[in-house]
Amino acid sequence: MSSPTQKPSPLGRGLSALFGDADASYQPATRPAMDMSAKTGSLQKMPVNWLKSGVFQPRRHFDEEALQELAGSIRERGILEPLLVRALPGATNSYEIIAGERRWRAAQLAGLHDVPVLIRELTDREALEFGIIENVQREDLSPLEEAEGYKRLIEEFGHTQDALGKIVGKSRPHITNILRLLTLPSEVRDLIAQGKLTSGHARALVPTRNPYAIAQEIIRKGLNVRQAETLAKRDQDNPEIHKKKANAGDNADVIALEKELEKVIGLRVKITTKGKEGTLTLYYTDLDQLDDIIKKLRA
Repeated sequence: MSSPTQKPSPLGRGLSALFGDADASYQPATRPAMDMSAKTGSLQKMPVNWLKSGVFQPRRHFDEEALQELAGSIRERGILEPLLVRALPGATNSYEIIAGERRWRAAQLAGLHDVPVLIRELTDREALEFGIIENVQREDLSPLEEAEGYKRLIEEFGHTQDALGKIVGKSRPHITNILRLLTLPSEVRDLIAQGKLTSGHARALVPTRNPYAIAQEIIRKGLNVRQAETLAKRDQDNPEIHKKKANAGDNADVIALEKELEKVIGLRVKITTKGKEGTLTLYYTDLDQLDDIIKKLRA
């Protein structure tokens, strides 16, 4: 049990909570240069060359044109919100950026020698959480970057989708749908990364048989999300698929067995027979369902 005097974690309380109460008194135009003995929890200015990109930065792509625009704004108005950093162990005057790497990059383009920072003691898990929270709330992450960040929190730090949703302020269905994008082929993920497909388009492709071919058709025809969903459903409902199923040994007994297994397992099931041999396929829609399957197989 935690002590009654323990300060509650700011996670899940919004971006402003990352900086505690310190930012209320921050005045970039009048604050003196930083004390060389940087103290944890203190808000101060720090030389840009003391800072390094965060290992847990969820963002992978920084648009050069957008950075130049931000640099122009910084030249005019300065940096209005401090960067969140933590000290690198075993190093002197070396700090890892947890939140604000885009501002740091733009500040260098603007010719600034130092930037406002808030130093915090953070675990690796908190560093990743903070980085995702800031970028999600600023809508700075691409759908894939967001999904990869969530995946790391789940796989490396044991978060459930429910807990993760509360931390980043997103619904459970949003978390599930975003994570499903990572199941798409690399060619489709590349199209998402290039901005040729939105997350809405991509979600429609997840259950299809040939998502890349459909993605190309969506791009070629300039389809909106609703039209893409219709196209994807047409692929799923293709009568040729059902015809092949009927002709592939899926007699009434096999179909009845599939339905019985689906009721027991709670997942879509497909049985394909070829003589005495065959395959049993289980379809899952999110990582929690996959985890349930694995637990049942290991039991």
